[in-house]
Amino acid sequence: MGILLGISTRRRDGMRNVRIGVVALALAVTTAGCTGWTSGKDEPGAVTPPPPAAADPIRDRVRAMPLEDKIGQMVFAGVDGTEASAEVRRLIADDRVGGLILYKDNIESVEQTVRLLNGLKEANREAGAGRPPLLLGVDQEGGKVSRLPPQLEPFPSSRDVAKSGDASRARAIGEALGEELSALGFNVDFAPVLDVDSNPRNPVIGSRSFGSSASVVASYGVEEMLGLRSKSVVPVVKHFPGHGDTSVDSHLELPVVNKTADELRKLELVPFAEAIRSKADAVMIAHILLPKVDPDRPASMSPEIVAGLLRGDMGFDGVVMTDDMTMGAILKHHDLGAAAVQSAKAGCDIVLVAHEYANARLVLDALKEAARSGELPAESIDRSVYRILSLKERYGLRDGEVGPVDVAKINAAIRRATAKP
Repeated sequence: MGILLGISTRRRDGMRNVRIGVVALALAVTTAGCTGWTSGKDEPGAVTPPPPAAADPIRDRVRAMPLEDKIGQMVFAGVDGTEASAEVRRLIADDRVGGLILYKDNIESVEQTVRLLNGLKEANREAGAGRPPLLLGVDQEGGKVSRLPPQLEPFPSSRDVAKSGDASRARAIGEALGEELSALGFNVDFAPVLDVDSNPRNPVIGSRSFGSSASVVASYGVEEMLGLRSKSVVPVVKHFPGHGDTSVDSHLELPVVNKTADELRKLELVPFAEAIRSKADAVMIAHILLPKVDPDRPASMSPEIVAGLLRGDMGFDGVVMTDDMTMGAILKHHDLGAAAVQSAKAGCDIVLVAHEYANARLVLDALKEAARSGELPAESIDRSVYRILSLKERYGLRDGEVGPVDVAKINAAIRRATAKP
């Protein structure tokens, strides 16, 4: 300050030059500081380095995984037979699949189902330390879609649950479903169905839906979802963006729904939006064509529907899974490997290949080739695997064996949950 006062008696031009010099010096110092460069870490004025990024063990794990492990996590395969055969063990150990689904023909009794699931988990443990635990799933909806053995009490259809007029009953049924499934060793249920039953000619949904009212489907479906989740069983809500207004079975052929995105938001998307608000963890995408949204690709292969509508517009950042890629809706119109790659490019994290090991390996090979060629970007793969591993960690999944099942206890819980008021 004294220097400036001394200068104040000089010419005005000189004062201007000094001020400019001071400002220039200040800017030079500031700019140098902004580069983060210093000549010595202990010098006065050295820039403090930014704090390290928050630790994220899952992110670090994904980065360390080889490509084969990452792609394996993105495939959910079916099982042939009723035992943990050498072939399915190879699918786990060598092909590194991250999930397996059982169907009715894989299940004979409670005891056999426990042995099978324990065998699958054993194969994953023996494949090497550090393998992520398996997702082990089944379609256990109640009503006509019930896969578990007859030793266990049946569950009513979703339609019958909604007829009670009490949404808390759906919560109780979700809890009983979760207790039943976890006792046998499952950790994923492909339920609840959030399709609105709006088309009387629909050959595949019907009583699987909670009803023809979007608000009823939303309230009952979300309650069942929360009940399953409370028992550490992952609920996979389905079939986005809505399979209710179809007149074709997608197991056999490709259904077409001629609705705009705005029309979907008024009905079909209502239950899914409510599920997402309630922090749904996983969504299954249907094999249906919506030509007014994407005229070229079914929903399961459409970036407009998966990345645009579900993730972008509706804000869903959980795990997205395709319906079974070996269904007629896909195989009659597309090459299986190319379809799987397109589903992953569209934003799906997991491709479901429910029948035949050869089909699962074909899809694995197609995804790996797409990754190596750059068609499927590494960043996209890492995002999907991050979501999958986060889901497994969030639910505390492990590959530990389950012991003998107390069938009487489970049946008592089912009877309590399904008892009519």
